[in-house]
This record gives sequence, structure tokens and C-alpha cells, in this order.
Amino acid sequence: MDLRSIINGANQANILCIGDIMLDRFIYGTVNRVSPEAPIPVLHKTTVSTMLGAVGNVARNVESLGARGTLGGFVGEDTIGEELRDVVADLTSVTDALVSQPERVTTLKERFVASGQQLLRVDTEIKQEVRPSDVDLLSERLKGLEAAPQIILLSDYAKGGVSDALISYILGLASQIGCPIIVDPKGLDFGRYGPVDLIKPNASELSAATGLPTGTDREVELALRALKAQCDAKAILVTRSEKGLSFIGPDGSIHHLPAQAKEVYDVSGAGDTSLAALGIALAQGASLELASEYALMAAGIAVGKMGTAAVTQEDMQSSFKATTRGVGRQTVSGLTEVLSKVEAWRAEGLSVGFTNGCYDILHAGHLFGLNFAAQQCDRLIVGLNSDASVRRLKGETRPVNGQDDRQALLLGLKPVDAVVVFDADTPYDLVRAIEPDVIIKGGDYTPDTVVGADIVQAKGGRVVITPLLDGRSTTAIIERSAREIPSNEH
Repeated sequence: MDLRSIINGANQANILCIGDIMLDRFIYGTVNRVSPEAPIPVLHKTTVSTMLGAVGNVARNVESLGARGTLGGFVGEDTIGEELRDVVADLTSVTDALVSQPERVTTLKERFVASGQQLLRVDTEIKQEVRPSDVDLLSERLKGLEAAPQIILLSDYAKGGVSDALISYILGLASQIGCPIIVDPKGLDFGRYGPVDLIKPNASELSAATGLPTGTDREVELALRALKAQCDAKAILVTRSEKGLSFIGPDGSIHHLPAQAKEVYDVSGAGDTSLAALGIALAQGASLELASEYALMAAGIAVGKMGTAAVTQEDMQSSFKATTRGVGRQTVSGLTEVLSKVEAWRAEGLSVGFTNGCYDILHAGHLFGLNFAAQQCDRLIVGLNSDASVRRLKGETRPVNGQDDRQALLLGLKPVDAVVVFDADTPYDLVRAIEPDVIIKGGDYTPDTVVGADIVQAKGGRVVITPLLDGRSTTAIIERSAREIPSNEH
């Protein structure tokens, strides 16, 4: 099992998401002035976005990542509760198992945002702990499930929905159907969750629960061991923001996984995303380390989105392809090797692109074109004119750099996944053998004049013309260099 199989196999997972639920509302607008009434910005409202929060956002991410889910929890019989149920009804792969209570106030968090910055958050809530009789009602809702869940995700936001009675019920249910429990905790007493399979605090929650610092790897290790000694959880995983995550396994071993470098736009809901991802991976039988890698990838995507984020299966597939592009690349000098590589890529569901050129003196125009070409496909093959081919096309003074050097330089570029040298004047025979899904070509070409376009289009593929950077060409560089080098003759 690897990351790709987890991403693509998410639809096999069936997840029970249970705990505190709320509605998140984002009011977006612009700020152009300060109020004359008080030194505060005046927000001119433009759009409003409403979505599920807390365990609702976990369920939303379960669905968007490709899995099936059931959403259990408690809402009020109020207008916010009705609106929340309407949002749940829009989820096509999540079963509603929510219990409505006349006396409950449905939690609403309203965030006011301008220029990507939150100006204010307004919370409407009354914390009410659910009673054993309330848990009985939830139990009745869950008895009607078509299939037993493979894993239970318990999301505690300290709103009263995760009471001792609910925890006791969840522990019994998990024992009955034989599935693991993952808890996203709150508070200082993690022992109250009992012998769950995994507890997932963040670094500040781990620090608060143990009274220990969690800034460095060593400090995190000491805190994890201290917490494991305090509670009955089989494993503990701590999310550490830009530092990635760390976990202590059932055997007491500790692992640190670094985060992928991402530009952070909004951390809202990233914890819910990682909880959903952990559940999906572990439901498929992944190891805790592999599940952690999957969760890190999902959380990295989530923080790059605005609002309470839902990460899609397509997001994960694109991220995986981007992070693995160029891994294991090799020089391909013959058709046998390149065709074997293409076959392997297609077996993985990856699209293959092709571009070609002399690439005599690499310059910004080349890099721009290769980056553009790589964006059109999952794996990019570059057809490289041999030295003899370049001489026939460009004259006896070319190439400036031999084909081995040109090939090595291309393979050092991230957009390039394979390079194959060809000796003919055109790459037509190469295109016919490879049958790429997309062929990319720059210059003054049109789609119908690109060499090999007929082959690609006959197979339902695409022909894409690369925009050019003005003034960038090998010929221009050579001519400019000749003008700038002073003559030795007197």
C-alpha cells in the first residue's frame, strides 16, 4: 500500500463522524474606510458563504476526499439548526444521523473577512452537555445504518456534545463492530476518552494536557511519552503546524514527519481535514506512518484555501503527482526504454506529454516552455535532437553544447521526466511510437502544423501551443555574444 492507493481507494472507506457540530459562516467584503462612530473598519459586505463546522466539516472532508460517511451529533430545533440540516442534505455521500433537541442552541460561528484577513468572529452558542437519554436517541438513529463503519472519528470541540455518556456509547459500539476510534480531543483530561486507538491533539493542546513544552522534537517526544502514561490511548499523534506532525505508536516508538512547504492562507478547518484523512487511510488498513503522510498532504492543501476547507480527492491526486514528478527519472536513449516507461506511467493512470527541441543553450525561454508543457500533463517526455540532427537544422557551427551535456541539463530540470535523443530531422517517428496524450510545441506553429499532431489527435489527444517569451532564443544569445566579444585583430 502507498499514498496513491490510499488516494484512489478512498471510495472503499466508510466512516462514522460523531461529536460536536456547528455552522460556520464567512461574511466577505471590502474595507475602504474607518467608522466615524468608533475606530473600527467598515466592512462593505459582498458575499456570504455558509458551511459545516467541527464534526460536520470532518464529514464534509470525508466526502470530498472520496469516502462515504455518517454524521452523528446534536442540533437545536432553531433556525440555525434548520439551516445546518439543509447544508447536510447537500452532501451526497454522507448519511444524516443528527438528533434534534428543542432546548439546544445550535452553535454558529460568523467570521468577517476582508482582503484575506479576519476582522472579527462572532460566536452564538450555549454549551449544553448531552444526557444519557440523548445518547440513546442517537443510538437509535445509528441502528438503521446500511453498513457498519470501518472507523469512528470522534470530534470534541468542548460544546457539550461529547459527554461521558457519549464516549461510553462509542467505546461500546466500536467494540461491538470491531473498528478503531480516533479522537480529536479538547480539555486537559485525555484519560476520559478511554482505550481509544488514537488521540490527535495539536501541539498547544498536548502542552496544556501535560504541562510540558512542545517546541522541539525532543520536547514533543517527552510530552508524548508523558501523555501516553496518563491515558489508555493506544497511540497519540500531535499536529505541529509548519513543523509537520509526530506520533507515538502502540509499541512506544516515536516518529517525526515534516510538513510540506506551503503558503498558508487560512488554517480554519485544517485539523478537521487531517482527522478525516487519518480516518480514510486507517480504514483502508494503512500503517499509522503512511496514514500520517496522507493526512499531512491533505492538511497542507487545506491551509492553502480560504475558509473552513474541504480538500477533494482531485486535490490529493494533483498534489501527489506534483510531489512525485521527476522522482526516479532516468535518461532514456532508445524506444524500448521510453515505451516501457510510458507503459508504467499509464498503468498508474498518469497522462503523458511530449515536446521536443535542440535546447542548445538553455535559457529562460526554454524553462518557461518546459514548465508550461509540464502543466499540460502528469509526466513530460522531451525529444532531444542529436548533434547530427542539430547540424543539419542549424548549420555546421551548431550545436554549441553536445547532446550528452544537453541531455544532462534537461534531466536536471524539475518539469522534465524523461529525455530521449532522436537523430531524424523531425520527431515524427518518435511521436508515432510513444502516442502521447498531449503534444506541446512553441514558436510560430499552429495545432495543425505541429509534427505528430495527426497521430495525437487521431487517438483523442490534444495539441497545445506554448506562448513564447520575447527575445529569448539560442541564436539571439550567440549573435549578442559575438557582438560583445572584442576582436583580437589590430
